Amino acid sequence: MTRSEDQINVLVVDDEKHIRRLLEKELSTPRRRITTAGGAQAALSAVRKTRFDVIILDIMLPDGNGIELMARFQEEILAVQIILITGYADVDDAVLSMKAGACDYITKPFDLDRLEQVVETAFQRGRGYKRELLRHQGSQGSGSTETAGLPDQMIGHSKAMDEIRFLIRKAAPTNVPILITGESGTGKNVIARELHARSLRSNIPMLTKNCATLQEELMRSELFGYCKGAFTGAEASREGLLSMAHEGTLFLDEIGDLSVGVQASLLRVMENQTFRPVGDKNETRVNIRFIFATNRELKKAVAKGEFNQALFHRLNVFTINTLPLRKRKEEIPVLVEHFIGKLKPNCKVSKNAMTLLMGYDWPGNVRELHNVIERGIILSDNMVITERCLPLELLDTSSRDKEEAPLFASLKEVEKKHILLVMAHVGNNRSKAAELLGISRKTLYRKLADIPEYAQMDA
Repeated sequence: MTRSEDQINVLVVDDEKHIRRLLEKELSTPRRRITTAGGAQAALSAVRKTRFDVIILDIMLPDGNGIELMARFQEEILAVQIILITGYADVDDAVLSMKAGACDYITKPFDLDRLEQVVETAFQRGRGYKRELLRHQGSQGSGSTETAGLPDQMIGHSKAMDEIRFLIRKAAPTNVPILITGESGTGKNVIARELHARSLRSNIPMLTKNCATLQEELMRSELFGYCKGAFTGAEASREGLLSMAHEGTLFLDEIGDLSVGVQASLLRVMENQTFRPVGDKNETRVNIRFIFATNRELKKAVAKGEFNQALFHRLNVFTINTLPLRKRKEEIPVLVEHFIGKLKPNCKVSKNAMTLLMGYDWPGNVRELHNVIERGIILSDNMVITERCLPLELLDTSSRDKEEAPLFASLKEVEKKHILLVMAHVGNNRSKAAELLGISRKTLYRKLADIPEYAQMDA
């Protein structure tokens, strides 16, 4: 059976049933399929049936050791990415797991948002390795990279988006560092991937790290690597991201959250293209193209002493600014169509629902819009997303742009909006809605008959 290029098969291996259920529920999306296994034998059986992209693997299993099991998985599946989890926040385990080839390491209890991000990063990394292998297998001596014919991954054709496309085309083939700024959820990661895909280094997978996910010393080890004996628990040398990204691209997301101490070390790398692994006396020379992203205003962070001024000037050579969705609302219909096409191609959005989508300010930007559409598809009837499929905050007229809203609404319109809010609040339970509204069920049915969505449903 074929699957789309963006579909992710994830295997969760953990002996605790509640963790398997939690991860299956929280990580599942229309493009991300989750399979679970309670032990080593069950996991091996699953691997023989399905080609997994990412495996989330507990180190301590009742019938095997996760680190040893990882080697079996890596033999079975090309470029599989393995994330090890454990209930013991132990440096020795972290060192051993990364040495054995895990792409990341997390401890219980873990942050679900971070785990989801780690899974996505692992998938992109594994897919890059597969593409590189196929490119080498299919190469006939030509090492050139054609980027002009690449499909455009950017969605929307507003003036702002066209400007970003222009900047990407100009900057991608160069080696200058790029700083992508903007609020969370505006698509900075998409821009970074587009820059890399159109760069002269696209044949090497782009490595990605979120600077907000690790404390200073772990982040230093992650970036620079370390030598055997550099600190307690460092039983073997480990290669860092800077070494792994040699001749390629390193994308550091949320650079504004990098600790001040590591900022100074990163500055030296950018100035000299050399670094020293932790505990090493020798310099290592690298050739890296850097891409950075942040949702912070770095100039203000510099003024407060929270960001290294010299580093700011080094990474601020070429800036791409992303606009929040509330300032480019003309793109909302195109984005909605794109998300529906990926999640449920035959689904539609009612006119009234689209009006609400256009009127909302979207503090979570494109990411929030994606989540709202995904929720709307789940709640839709007859493949139509209506007003009652949307979250309460979208139905609250106080969140709309005051300049676009009329000064006064008609009494009938106010009543309609209030009924919709109450119906959404009680999950469309008409008896409860009538009770809250202080009217009879008969009166409520009569009023609902004047609301198109409910009239169509009751017809």
